[in-house]
Amino acid sequence: MVVQTKTPIDLLALPSKERLVAEYAGKGLNEVRTPAFVINRTVFADNCARMHLKAKDWGTDFRAHLKTHKTTEGTRLQMVSSADKTSAVVVSTLMEAWHVVKAGLFEDGTIKDMLYGLPVAVNKVADLSAMWDEVAPSGGVIRLLVDHPDQVKFLEEFESKREKPRRWSAFVKIDGGQKRAGVGPKSTMIESLLKTLANSPAVAIYGFYAHAGNAYASTSESEASKFLTGEVNSVNDAAEFAYSILGDDAKSHQQPFVLSVGSTPTAHSASAETRAKISTLLCGKLELHAGNYPMLDLQQQSTSMIGAANIAQKVVATVISIYPGRAEDGGDEAMVDAGAIAFSKDTGPSGGFGDVVGKNWRVGRMSQEHGILTKKTDGPAEKLALGDTVEIVGQHACLIAAAYPWYYVVDSDVEQGQKIVDVWVPWKGW
Repeated sequence: MVVQTKTPIDLLALPSKERLVAEYAGKGLNEVRTPAFVINRTVFADNCARMHLKAKDWGTDFRAHLKTHKTTEGTRLQMVSSADKTSAVVVSTLMEAWHVVKAGLFEDGTIKDMLYGLPVAVNKVADLSAMWDEVAPSGGVIRLLVDHPDQVKFLEEFESKREKPRRWSAFVKIDGGQKRAGVGPKSTMIESLLKTLANSPAVAIYGFYAHAGNAYASTSESEASKFLTGEVNSVNDAAEFAYSILGDDAKSHQQPFVLSVGSTPTAHSASAETRAKISTLLCGKLELHAGNYPMLDLQQQSTSMIGAANIAQKVVATVISIYPGRAEDGGDEAMVDAGAIAFSKDTGPSGGFGDVVGKNWRVGRMSQEHGILTKKTDGPAEKLALGDTVEIVGQHACLIAAAYPWYYVVDSDVEQGQKIVDVWVPWKGW
């Protein structure tokens, strides 16, 4: 049964981290307003260490994507783990990028290299330039993604108006067949882009960047490894093509190219064994990147690369109604106060929108603000009562986390992860 807080947070005010910690630290998960998003910090940190070990086994540097959690605290755990450390990140929004800067993560040396992870837009250049100015005294660098010649042209136009023009460092975004962002590794478009870059006073090629989003369909390590090999081949083909066009002109590109690959499933398959299977002579230095891995979700569990114990996030919801006998088999259904806004409408191979932890229930249907619990399997489902709180692991952690103004943080070592030890406030907006 949910326990009402004595002094509930003012719903009309956006509380600060300090106020939230003062309000909730030491309380149980049954004392929070639902729906609530919860992160197990111990599991989160273990996942970060595991990924650092993957990069070490693969013999590469690691670039951490911050898009899933968008917090200072989570970033520090991604940068320095019990296994290793890195100082390179990817961000997906300017809000993330500015918060990294304003949190002092460049100033204290935690981060030295930040990639803005979308093909650069003309309306983002001034912000990114100001950001570069701010981190440069700390030795930091802001990198860009490009996948069209006109992006190079508007960067040149911007720099031509500066009193002291600079040269941007850019990854060329490669489409490995997923048809998301990027150019084909040997396409007419990449040839035009490379020739434009070769003659550009404003942009130098740092490397080639690929993301196999289709690897989320993997169901085994061997399948994920094949996707990883495909990523490597796509960026390596692009680098080889670039050398044939650019020659040895050191002014136009980084020496050697950085070949950045990875998604959470393919990064999980990185190992000394998979590295040995890459028989192609590489035209650059490999770098591994990933983003979902600290929190994970049901979709990632379906790849078989992780288990339920590796999932660091869940949603706490309250049962607000019961519908006896309404299910097709004559069983019960129930309603919780968490729907599409709390979970997204992403599904996965396991079915449904989220599984109730430790019970034979799942979020089987949903509307905007509420979800319907249905039986997960044919076996009996535990009795639920109005006011019960249930913990639900959803399908896609990135979209789920985006719905919440703050995250309640627990630790496995503190009362079995049922006591709040911190509150993280994510960076919202674009």
